[in-house]
Amino acid sequence: MNMAQQAEPAAGTPPASGPGGRDGRTAERSLALRILARPEVGVFLGAVAVLVFFLVAAPAVRQGGSMATVLYQSSTIGIMALPVALLMIGGEFDLSSGVAVVSSALTASMLSYQLTLNVWVGVIVALVVSLAVGAFNGWMVVRTGLPSFLVTLGTFLILQGVNLAVTKLVTGNVATDDISDMDGFDQARKVFASSFDVGGVQVKITVVWWLVFAALATWVLLRTKYGNWIFAVGGNKDSARAVGVPVNFTKITLFMAVGLGAWFVGMHQLFSFNTVQSGEGVGQELIFIAAAVIGGCLLTGGYGSAIGPVFGAFMFGMVNQGIVYAGWNPDWFKAFLGVMLLGAVLINLWVQRTATRR
Repeated sequence: MNMAQQAEPAAGTPPASGPGGRDGRTAERSLALRILARPEVGVFLGAVAVLVFFLVAAPAVRQGGSMATVLYQSSTIGIMALPVALLMIGGEFDLSSGVAVVSSALTASMLSYQLTLNVWVGVIVALVVSLAVGAFNGWMVVRTGLPSFLVTLGTFLILQGVNLAVTKLVTGNVATDDISDMDGFDQARKVFASSFDVGGVQVKITVVWWLVFAALATWVLLRTKYGNWIFAVGGNKDSARAVGVPVNFTKITLFMAVGLGAWFVGMHQLFSFNTVQSGEGVGQELIFIAAAVIGGCLLTGGYGSAIGPVFGAFMFGMVNQGIVYAGWNPDWFKAFLGVMLLGAVLINLWVQRTATRR
């Protein structure tokens, strides 16, 4: 049973009543506590506040094309924030997720171009490589008992160096070659980087994939045995192991899910720009983690949702583009992110204390 479920009163338990019968104020408080127990409540209210703020401060945001850009910016963060959030609920971090995106794109691009293969071959090999990196991270964590912070920091440095060194060795440059004229490119572009028209506004396919992945993650987290395992290992792995939860399997597969997300975002970048800069990705892992934290996931594990990071990623996209549409200095973006992160942590702390208050 996950923590959000634990915060709700047991089914069939009547509200407290006084001498005159049922106390309406007590019943109302019980409903409020049930709502507050949801980890995505705070970030939802925050996302609404940020949206209203920029609708007023930046009139350009009200245009359909501007909102499509905001959603696109949010989706590229949100797709990765989802598996990162699940991993955090499971009690672990992955600091290599940002450069893993670039590693995946580089693998697909260089393999296809240098060996003159159909780009789908590169896409499939990149998927295998991404899953292998995730499995390695998970295996190292469960095998050695080292904190995932240290393990994935090592992987981050390894991938960063390999990305630069191998790209220069193979292509003689810091970027890969253009693959837009290769076999299979157009079909892959339709899957990973196409757009479609909605009322005269071009919307990126990543927005659809983002929402589909969010729905799938929510279903897994709240309606499957594996979702219960995630909450259990994040709450207390020793207790989870004692009741038969496959702790090692759960943690390794969660790291592999991050690898899967990195692969998908990497393919989107490759087929959007036709080439990849090998030095990119550094720092993006903090954005993914921050979106999950703002979305209600605790740094200590065992608590969170898949819906919260959706709103967290939307806030990032809204602030990032809203500052531009408002005509402000974009240097303020990082300051906004810091304020949002600290605010989210304080709100999450208040929600937890309120929801558990008797």
